[in-house]
Amino acid sequence: MPTVRKIEASLFELAPREGTMDWDNVGHLLGNPDQEVERCMVALDITHAVAEEAIAAGCQLIISHHPIMNCKWFQVQTVRDDTFQGSLLTRLLRANVSAICMHTNLDIAQGGVNDVLARILGIQHPEGFTNEGVGRCGWRAEPMTLPEFVRFVSKALDCNGVRYADAGKPVYRVAVGGGACGEFEDAAIAAGCDTFVTSDLSYHQFVDAKVKGINLIDAGHFPTENPVCETMIAFLTKRFPNMQVQKSAFHKEAIQYYVEGE
Repeated sequence: MPTVRKIEASLFELAPREGTMDWDNVGHLLGNPDQEVERCMVALDITHAVAEEAIAAGCQLIISHHPIMNCKWFQVQTVRDDTFQGSLLTRLLRANVSAICMHTNLDIAQGGVNDVLARILGIQHPEGFTNEGVGRCGWRAEPMTLPEFVRFVSKALDCNGVRYADAGKPVYRVAVGGGACGEFEDAAIAAGCDTFVTSDLSYHQFVDAKVKGINLIDAGHFPTENPVCETMIAFLTKRFPNMQVQKSAFHKEAIQYYVEGE
């Protein structure tokens, strides 16, 4: 059976470490690098529920997109059972479950988060449009009205809800950014895009969309990134055919929507 160390090295072939942003934390973050892995679980995040699911399934490893610690939103200073993050880390360590995380390096990688998102949304010949290598843009085979495209995006990504702003343009040249990529809106405009699909957009971006001349679709952080889990599962299954690989059955979109009149 492969070791955690060997699996990490293989995942860095899929998503090279060099693509990692300087604030990020990727790779083998928790556990014994020499532990043999018979079964692993793939999930977008390592939550308490995912940890319990993996332990119950007999997994020795969880592979996630979002880092479990020491990135800009999870700066771990203590590891204590009486803290939210500490209790998660100690639970995994006591159960001998390791964690490998592939984040911004997987966003940027060829065949990673943004290429998968572009493929699902029907973008042909996607290419980068930012200096950082984040996001993809390209043309759809046929233009759609924005309401049609919003419905298509929602269904294709299995969204609970979609926020959008209509700039009065048909959807033809589309930029995508899996996760929180609102900072690249101007780059999408400069690339000649009429529509930008991403998540975590601000109120003022929606207010200014018509003036700036770009349709905005906030399809949610989880829906725009979660499809890459299937890519990691396919990669691991092919690379390690004797290792059992499963996707978390319980980790879902956390955000729910209430719309007046429903």
